[in-house]
This record gives sequence, structure tokens and C-alpha cells, in this order.
Amino acid sequence: MNIILSQSSGEPIYEQIRQQIQRQILQGELLPGEGLPSIRQLAKDLQISVITTKRAYEELEKEGLIDSVVGKGSFVSGLNREYIREQQLKQFEAQLAEAVREARQLGITVDETIETVKALYEEEEEIR
Repeated sequence: MNIILSQSSGEPIYEQIRQQIQRQILQGELLPGEGLPSIRQLAKDLQISVITTKRAYEELEKEGLIDSVVGKGSFVSGLNREYIREQQLKQFEAQLAEAVREARQLGITVDETIETVKALYEEEEEIR
């Protein structure tokens, strides 16, 4: 698991950790049932407080993305597929919104945008 912290970011450290683990789960880099580093190990690896990593894990657990088992550790949850799908759709919509903004700035019409998306879908199908 790769986590990069930024001291110059306006985000609290626990939130940076939460977001990066969340992204890795949603993108399928961390799979259901996969074990996460212990709170203490992650704190040691990142050279931060155990309290900070504990808070990040607690937030992920509240979201249903990880399960913590006393004495065994924390694992990527396999139970909340609907939530994960909803979060993936949310990320996809944000990316599309950015593409639409850029298309508008470039003067690309809705029809041209739809045709471009269709062409990209067809191209992707040919690759598979």
C-alpha cells in the first residue's frame, strides 16, 4: 500500500490517509478481504502518530470500506459493494463534469462530445 503525505496540504494527515486508502479500494488496487497494515505499523512507516492512523482507519470503518477485527487487524470490506459502486459513480461523474467544462471552453458541442464518447467506447471494445 502506497501512501504519500503532504505537510503543505491543507488537509489533515488522517484525511490524506483516509482518502488515499479509499481511492485504492475504489480503484480495485486493494481487494475485499485484503489485510491493511496495522495501525502501529502504518504510523511507524509514515512516521506519524498512532492516533492519526487510528482516526483514518475509524473513518474508513464508518464508511464501510474496512472492517477491523480485534487481535487480527483491519481488512478491506467485502460487504458494502453498493457503497463502493456509488462512490465509483461519483468519481466518474466528477471526471465527466471536468471533461464537459473543458469541452465547453473549447467550443465543442454536445453532439460532438457524444460522438467522441461513442468513438472512444468503440475503440475500447476493439482493444478488448
